[in-house]
Amino acid sequence: METVSPAEVERRYANVREALVRDGLDAVIVSGSEYSGFEGAVRYLSGFLIVHRYAYVLLPVEGDPSIVFPVEARYVGEHGTTWIDEQVFVDAPGAWLRDRARDRGWKRVGVYGLDYVMTVRDYQALAGGELELVPYDVEFDLARAVKSDEELASVRDSVRINAEGFWIFLDAFAVGRSEAELLGPCEDYFVDKGCGRQTMDMVLVGENGEAEPEFRIASRDRRIREGDLVLPSLEIAGPGGHWVEVSRAIAAGGGAPGPEARRMLEAYEEYYEAARSALRPGASAHDVHRAVSNGFSDRGYELGHVTGHSIGMTMIEFPKIGEGVETELAANMVFSMHPHAISVDGHACLYMQDTWLVTENGGEPLAGLPMRIFDGAESRPDD
Repeated sequence: METVSPAEVERRYANVREALVRDGLDAVIVSGSEYSGFEGAVRYLSGFLIVHRYAYVLLPVEGDPSIVFPVEARYVGEHGTTWIDEQVFVDAPGAWLRDRARDRGWKRVGVYGLDYVMTVRDYQALAGGELELVPYDVEFDLARAVKSDEELASVRDSVRINAEGFWIFLDAFAVGRSEAELLGPCEDYFVDKGCGRQTMDMVLVGENGEAEPEFRIASRDRRIREGDLVLPSLEIAGPGGHWVEVSRAIAAGGGAPGPEARRMLEAYEEYYEAARSALRPGASAHDVHRAVSNGFSDRGYELGHVTGHSIGMTMIEFPKIGEGVETELAANMVFSMHPHAISVDGHACLYMQDTWLVTENGGEPLAGLPMRIFDGAESRPDD
């Protein structure tokens, strides 16, 4: 687990507090759980990695932060890794947070994770008092969307690990092997490089050169057949805790992709070039979505998954790259881009992910993988 500098901690707190003051809030409660990708907000503000159950960070506009655990989590996780001095273990974290707000005279408190992460029992305790709870997912994420140089070093380290995972998958790729046999070496490598449990790896597979659009867990029973189109979706966070995503399609047995996959690849090639110019400071997320999705919509394809989203220590952060999202991009924002092209009949798809950095000169794809459908015979560029 990498160490975060005191200056970086203060930068994070200052950005969040600036947002709280702007929005007339007294504090923010940041929720995290052990669900992969949802632990990151707590780690971002505390340095603590949730191993089991859940936790909250309470950051007031004025005063020191607190980290609050259910009492049954006292011996779960390395509590000494947090830089927060006040560590609280209580039967009902929601009641403790409610009482702290009352004792400090707070009236309005933002909550990150109100819709997806906070437990029902804690919400009931908080909502039962006079405290006004303000949903704060978007605002909190925007306060941390621009990454520091220290964060970008962690992002690049995660990308390096993730891209190597794809090459490991490709090295193992062969007709007759199971999906699990292909992903297993990737998981071994990810854990060895410090990702721990922070991996979310899936596959999309189909016959006759076309992949079915449903994500699924790699199977030990189904074996790769000649003519299959296989897309490993590799999503990991490296030792620094920053999530990244990469995927490319592979045509099994040296076979050609199907006609839908070839047309979708044309659209992907157009998206890839459009993203280089569209992902620039001052552009809106809506503008980026329109620019990168044109090639798909012009060919009549639906996009079955969000076009892209900010990504950081939580896997999916705001802003989304999507229709009607007017958030302006800024330099050093990081986005996962993955248009999920689906055929009209709903039976074929192409889903290829990249992690992009917004720079003054446009979008920079960080993984360095060519935008293509592989056949399994390729080797690493430095070989």
